[in-house]
Amino acid sequence: MDAKYRAIIERHPALALIGNTPLLRVDLLADELPNVEIFAKPEWMNPGGSIKDRPVLRMLLDAVIDGRLTKEKTILDSSSGNAGIAYAMIGSVLGYKVKLVVPENASAERKKRILAHGAELQFTDAVLGYDEALREVRRQYEAAPDTFFFSDQYGNDSNWQAHYSTTAEEILEQTGGKLTHVIAGVGTGGTITGLGRRLKEHDKNIRVVCVIPDAFPGIEGLKPLESPEDIRPDILDESVIDEKIKVTIDDAYDYCGKLARNGVFAGQSSGAFLKGVHEIAKREKRGRFVTVFSDIGERYFSTRLWD
Repeated sequence: MDAKYRAIIERHPALALIGNTPLLRVDLLADELPNVEIFAKPEWMNPGGSIKDRPVLRMLLDAVIDGRLTKEKTILDSSSGNAGIAYAMIGSVLGYKVKLVVPENASAERKKRILAHGAELQFTDAVLGYDEALREVRRQYEAAPDTFFFSDQYGNDSNWQAHYSTTAEEILEQTGGKLTHVIAGVGTGGTITGLGRRLKEHDKNIRVVCVIPDAFPGIEGLKPLESPEDIRPDILDESVIDEKIKVTIDDAYDYCGKLARNGVFAGQSSGAFLKGVHEIAKREKRGRFVTVFSDIGERYFSTRLWD
């Protein structure tokens, strides 16, 4: 870890729990595809319960270090839920006020967790999708720029850099640098950009596969990116993506169920990513695939995922 972050984290031990997740071997498809190895990073092991702890920690620490975030300002951003939890948790640890704009259909579990950490929540119309939360947070920041530190996870380079220097580095260490495919999706674009840049720097032959969800209501946390109205994240580097594969919300739910019956209780994007792995693996018939299981299934009890 960079020394500039270590000094702050040593003063706040709870933050040291972020990152360094293990690599889980997923044997769900072993009988069908004996020459395919599948691994996943169980990101629910982060203290905020999702992969979002990594970029949010980096975005806030960089802002504290360079003076953009001061005690007089409130941390402001939009979120579909998991980043909101990370902002609320890490903001409370560091002693900053946090305000989050969230679609009103975010799961009840996420809303309660955000409030438990003392953050302020504002809701936007669920029918208008996650992009409306993003538009609303920009309107608020532009109206009072001196009041807020707008973290802007869609346009903040610290976002993808967190995955470049932690998630990807951990994957390289845990696989010995030997993998053929990495499968992820686009929420803010940080995960796939950071993974793609670092892993291709290590081996340009590693294939980066992006899972594209169906349109609204879609798969929570993943952007469809196929409509002209969809906001494309500024930090998304599509040049690292070798292939896109479409996955429906029913596919995601189906694979969450398969994982659950094999002892892995993961959220809906994790099911979508495993479906993507399965489709590519059936075609390739061999290889070493790595994906991320972004959060845990318990975060979706109030949705229809487990109905």
